[in-house]
Amino acid sequence: MKKMRAKFVDKFPGIASVCLECGMDKHEVIAIANACYWVLLAAAICTKTGKAIVSRQFVEMTRSRVEGLLAAFPKLMNSGKQHTFVETESVRYVYQPLDKLYMLLITTKASNILEDLETLRLFSRVIPEYCKVMEESEVVENAFSLIFAFDEIVALGYRENVNLAQIRTFTEMDSHEEKVFRAVRQTQEREAKEEMKKKAKELAEARNAALKGKTGIGKLPGFGGFGGGGSQGSSVAVVNDIPVVDPTPPKPSQSQSKTKDVDSFVNQLRSEGTEVVTSKSKLGSSAKTTTAPSVQMGSVHVKVDEKITLIGGRDGGLQNMEIRGLVLLRISDSQFGRICLKVENDDKKGFQFQSSIIGHKQPEKPFPLNSDIGVLKWRLQTADEELMPLSINCWPSENDGQCDVNIEYELLQESLQLNDVTISIPVPHGVGGPIVGEVDGEYHYDHKHSVLEWQLPVIDLSNKSGSMEFSIAGSPGDFFPVSVTFSSTKSYCNLKITEILSTDDRKPVKFSQEVSFSVDKYEIV
Repeated sequence: MKKMRAKFVDKFPGIASVCLECGMDKHEVIAIANACYWVLLAAAICTKTGKAIVSRQFVEMTRSRVEGLLAAFPKLMNSGKQHTFVETESVRYVYQPLDKLYMLLITTKASNILEDLETLRLFSRVIPEYCKVMEESEVVENAFSLIFAFDEIVALGYRENVNLAQIRTFTEMDSHEEKVFRAVRQTQEREAKEEMKKKAKELAEARNAALKGKTGIGKLPGFGGFGGGGSQGSSVAVVNDIPVVDPTPPKPSQSQSKTKDVDSFVNQLRSEGTEVVTSKSKLGSSAKTTTAPSVQMGSVHVKVDEKITLIGGRDGGLQNMEIRGLVLLRISDSQFGRICLKVENDDKKGFQFQSSIIGHKQPEKPFPLNSDIGVLKWRLQTADEELMPLSINCWPSENDGQCDVNIEYELLQESLQLNDVTISIPVPHGVGGPIVGEVDGEYHYDHKHSVLEWQLPVIDLSNKSGSMEFSIAGSPGDFFPVSVTFSSTKSYCNLKITEILSTDDRKPVKFSQEVSFSVDKYEIV
């Protein structure tokens, strides 16, 4: 109240002195202050239809009043004009589009529109700190974090003098109560694990003692007398992967009761958190662990594997590029052990390959079975920037404490198709998330590691170039090194295994083939 009255007196000293001299109470002073001095009523993230996803009220308002104001907002929008605010008889809406959503502030009409817009920009910069994408589900998932951040921006309807870095610091402050809770929980988990180990040890000792007996396994705790007379079949259980077998089968009249005792004991262990697996379930689970291979491999399988290491300069040019390649051969059928591979390469980048035949040094000997055998290696090292698969140019420029960054890519080797391309740009920590303007493809801000990831599913001739623009506080050196990752199913050197022949009769042999061109290191420093 003192803070609000001080603001009121500073802003309207004449009116304030009259109110105080007349003996008005604090509620009357607040009412006049709300009428004369600008107040932020609510901040909301809503859909384009006016549905509230997250809404924070800074003055006393009923839910129906807030929902009514938000529902009226889309009806006031005029698609023919581009504005950042719209007014009614009682309130002003100040808004900013966020893809399919709106960041919306509801203020009194007496508010300062310039201050409203500045507050709106701060709200809009807070949202990417917690939401990876501007979608309703993402906002709902991080609703409480957003509300806490909103409370740091506005208090009692008035803008606080804070920036994005301070908001992040305030919301990430340590909580003593939370630390105590986590410590207690960790202690409880450790005690539970120790109790489980103790029970497992007791079971193992009982099993060992029973196995030493000559007349049977004897009695185990909780089994209620596990021995018995002659019968068909025996009881088997697995407790913590320790098989417990009754070598003396129970009598027909006792088998059901013994099975119930075992089941009761196993259920009791499970209820206490001990992992218990029966032999039947263990066999069933092991049958499901087989996974299908990523590539359908034939009896003769060839893999062409290339890796690239590249260091480029931030001002353009190539410092060093090295490509290493390897052809691996795998044979799973002995009848195809004696074969030779026909290799074709029409590359003009400097690999100096010729069409040739690759085979065993001793043709009468077969290749080993069921193992990957390297049959051909190659290497290219160059500083010719025209041989780069993908060129990256990053231009940060300072602008009144902010950095406007423009980054572009261009596919230089048009024969390649690059998949799952990610261009990672480091950004300063503690200054909030970057504000992305135009972008070809998609982007993701990794708040934890302070990295902006520019993601493109495919780069080929159809989109051989593209760009992204963003702004954030920092200096030009903060955005390097830029790193790139990608994969391709076509080799850089354009090597092909065209045919495989049997050395016995020179007949063609069917084979499967996979090609992989990927990144070891690709940086612009």
